[in-house]
Amino acid sequence: MKRLAACDIVILLMVVALTCFGIVMVYSASSVMAAKRYHDGFYFLKRQGIFALIGFGLMYAAMSLDYHVWRKAAVPILLSCLALLVLVLIPGIGGSAGGAARWIRLPGFSLQPSEMAKIALIMYMAYSLDKKQDKVRFFSSGFLPYMVVLAVLLGLLLKQPDLGAALTLAVVSIVMLFAAGTRPTYIISMFLMVLPFLYFLVMNVDYRRRRILAFLNPWEDPSNSGFQIIQSWLAFGTGGVLGQGLGEGKQKLFYLPEAHTDFILSVVGEELGFIGVIVIAAMFFLLVWRTIRVAINAEDLFGRFLAFGIAVLLGIEAFVNIGVVTGLLPTKGLALPFISYGGSSLLISLFAVGIVLNISSRMRGLA
Repeated sequence: MKRLAACDIVILLMVVALTCFGIVMVYSASSVMAAKRYHDGFYFLKRQGIFALIGFGLMYAAMSLDYHVWRKAAVPILLSCLALLVLVLIPGIGGSAGGAARWIRLPGFSLQPSEMAKIALIMYMAYSLDKKQDKVRFFSSGFLPYMVVLAVLLGLLLKQPDLGAALTLAVVSIVMLFAAGTRPTYIISMFLMVLPFLYFLVMNVDYRRRRILAFLNPWEDPSNSGFQIIQSWLAFGTGGVLGQGLGEGKQKLFYLPEAHTDFILSVVGEELGFIGVIVIAAMFFLLVWRTIRVAINAEDLFGRFLAFGIAVLLGIEAFVNIGVVTGLLPTKGLALPFISYGGSSLLISLFAVGIVLNISSRMRGLA
């Protein structure tokens, strides 16, 4: 209890506030759609509330459990996630939606293994980088093995397909390797090698190519590929500085697709205005900064890499989501952590923060 009391209270308050705010915004963004589709305006509110309660339970468990246990469990957890990513691709086990097979259907819940793979890869890399810190500057032992593991994960994710999760994992792993001391020449060379492949993945797939073209000029096809981002801009524009008021937004009334998931920040912008969006962005910035602070002051290298990887993951997901809904990045389905509707994302994010809080309770200089 003494250690739990020493955890970073700012991180805890930010996460609880963002999650509770997310529950409110999920209801605001989904109530009309839920009433029409499920004949229950509280459908998504109740489910997100249950996810949040379970997530807070996972966060408390991770806060209470010595984070060093994840060092021993890192490899088994990664292998389990690889098995789940394979199961997703098996007809009858994996669930499909919108042409993508990303879920395993369970009673009352759909498990998204790609979300689990994110924290699993961070645990594995933290464990391995701690173990091989003196070899990280060598290509054959300190760079290539991680690229092999990453390639296997990315291959399974692209098979679903889930390019967003694949790119997220790639960026997190590369940033962790760079922070651990990997030679920049290895990273640059690898990037130049995969660039043509990435170009092929985007431009040779029709819906991805249309997303890039819509990003460059959404008004060229305003009723199809450019529709979503235009509706998002209308939401922000209508909201102005102070917003229309909580629950008073109009874009969620079947105009803005995915209003309660990927584009929930657009609803925030319409109902709470520019001020509301800036407050949310500032809270994420503070959360990531405090998590990096925990990483810097962790009592050992494993805790340092683990906290840093989680900070990078949360920062990338928030940055990309904000960039997409404001039109600064091409449209890509990536949830806003703690706020967007979705059980797997919320549970994994809260669990990851619980690990950070445990690391923070053992920071150097604290009892």
